[in-house]
Amino acid sequence: MKNLLIISGLVISLSFFSCTNSEKVAEINNPVDNIELSSDIMTPEVLWSFGRVSGVEISPDHKTMLFGVSFYDVEKNRGNREVFTMPVKGGEAVNITNTESGEYSAIWRPDGKKIGFLSTESGELQMWEMNPDGTDRTQISNVEGGLNGFKYSPDQSKVLYIKDVKLDQSVHDKYPDLPKAEARIETDLMYRHWDEWHDYTYSHVFIADYDETSLSNSIDIMEGERYDTPMEPFGGMEQINWSPDSKEVAYTCKKMVGKEYSLSTNSAIYIYNLDTKETKNITKGMMGYDVSPVYSPDGKMIAWESMERDGYESDQNRLFIMNIETGEKKDYTANFDQDVHGLVWTEDSKSVYFTSDYHARFQIYRLDVETEEIKQITHGDHNYRSVHPFGDQLIGSKQSMTYPTEVFAINPETGEETQLSFINKNLHDQLTYGKVEERWVKTTDNKDMLVWVIYPPNFDPEKKYPALLYCQGGPHGSVSQFYSYRWNFQMMAANDYIIVAPNRRGLPSFGKEWNDQISGDYGGQNMKDYFSAIDAVSKEPYVDENNLGAVGASYGGFSVFWIAGHHDGRFDAFIAHDGIFNFEAMYLETEEMFFVNWDIGGPYWDKSNKETYDNSPHKFVDRWDTPIMVIHGEKDYRIAYTQGMSAFNAAQLQGIPSKYLHFPYENHWVLSPQNGILWQREFFSWLDQWLKDDE
Repeated sequence: MKNLLIISGLVISLSFFSCTNSEKVAEINNPVDNIELSSDIMTPEVLWSFGRVSGVEISPDHKTMLFGVSFYDVEKNRGNREVFTMPVKGGEAVNITNTESGEYSAIWRPDGKKIGFLSTESGELQMWEMNPDGTDRTQISNVEGGLNGFKYSPDQSKVLYIKDVKLDQSVHDKYPDLPKAEARIETDLMYRHWDEWHDYTYSHVFIADYDETSLSNSIDIMEGERYDTPMEPFGGMEQINWSPDSKEVAYTCKKMVGKEYSLSTNSAIYIYNLDTKETKNITKGMMGYDVSPVYSPDGKMIAWESMERDGYESDQNRLFIMNIETGEKKDYTANFDQDVHGLVWTEDSKSVYFTSDYHARFQIYRLDVETEEIKQITHGDHNYRSVHPFGDQLIGSKQSMTYPTEVFAINPETGEETQLSFINKNLHDQLTYGKVEERWVKTTDNKDMLVWVIYPPNFDPEKKYPALLYCQGGPHGSVSQFYSYRWNFQMMAANDYIIVAPNRRGLPSFGKEWNDQISGDYGGQNMKDYFSAIDAVSKEPYVDENNLGAVGASYGGFSVFWIAGHHDGRFDAFIAHDGIFNFEAMYLETEEMFFVNWDIGGPYWDKSNKETYDNSPHKFVDRWDTPIMVIHGEKDYRIAYTQGMSAFNAAQLQGIPSKYLHFPYENHWVLSPQNGILWQREFFSWLDQWLKDDE
């Protein structure tokens, strides 16, 4: 399916111009506004034209907000992030940057007179500042090697920042007379993580004096420690926060290395005192993940997100608060069978706002600390990604399966929403979307399961459409109202497919029991849930039950490999991306051992695990009889690319129509624009070949 983009005044590779440290380049406020489509149907090229909104920040005087938008240049094969500001009551969103170098992690200075941000304009990633209108760009930091994040102290006298510190020896450090030697010497685990080999450095927190022009007198508060803050691979500055009096810093860290690190999720909250230079662990004895500490504005309490069980990365995410004076800690979600995310205090220190997923939708909630009552604020088919209380108002960033993230104002009492940003309005107005329908399907054990059904644009109930069963990854990640730039349901539907997306066993937002069931039961009840979903929807008269496909990534890729050996003729085509194919190999190829120990039950040489390993997909390839496409990224160290190659080889050796799409420089995801578009083209080319008989 082809679709051309006609750009008024610029080409599809959105052009930005460099600037000096004292001037902006204009004159592209929002490149999306200049795009004209020749069709109302979503294509990969259109998908990569959307601006991606994130990083909302409210000014100290509550009058202005800023947020970042990433735009992607397909021709240059990279993204560029711009900073926008707009009144909190609504109005024009103004791009205050327009630079080639990009601006990242933008935040307000406590006095509101400047916006701090990260930029590579000087060659390395450094801290910069600009006026709220984008003028007078000034470099503040000159840290050797650059820095990766920063936060102002509330009294504006200091800045904390994170940077990498080299503490381990490479081969070249050990043998300087062999400068061209290319090797690694390892004596412990965690030598690679997610998509990177360990580079002998560790991310540390530094505190520096700040005089509004530069940083000085930097102190490494983790000096000599072979630990990372924030935690790898996905932690950010939300894991580090100042106390309101600027005398303490609370941070998240898992103070373990090597094998011990790979076996545990026991991170902790540490508090560093600037005066005494002492560090205290306030979550000692709490055994799971403890992350993202946030002080109450009055300085009397500290809240954080906490999991109970060591080794279980998808345990219930609870809301803990500690009374700083007494040290008493309390779980405020003991009777709340949901996860919490993104804790934010109200200015009066009486409430905490957060987001939580319930029945595959992320909503905004408020905890009243005194009464311990939790109230749901928003309702509807959407995902709130963040919430920002100020005064008696709320700002949130929201997305759905149909719309990428935009910024909304929310009435904290009624939940009424008002859209504030319209970065992608021009594209939305030109596209026709398919209907998203909620269904509840009975499972084989008589449970009710939520299944999303997404219809093609311009759906005709008199026609018959091929259908795709979407298998979710994780394995613990609800099929909620997320907007994906790869597994995009509207994109799939736009290619004339009915999409069936079940919230099978093992997904959160349906209670702890539903979420926990999958551990140790890969290939069990959740696979029956998949069959229940596709069997129910394929009975509809508009579904072509003779042209069904199953697709998925990660655990979803495993699901496809497993289904390929057990589907009893249901499906006519498969696509598995970054999936687990061989449990035995997976156990020794992955990096975070706590994951496979918890979910698979431990090593294959432990004979008590025989039942789990006997259910590995590779043991059922003799039953494979259906065309299958396998996709894998070579920099995926969570599920090694050899898993995908093995599955493809098994299909080839048996004469099963098969294709292998290999990305040498992609990880567990596909992140670059041209690879992303290639992925979509190959994805639908394969499905169309096997599921559209009349084409």
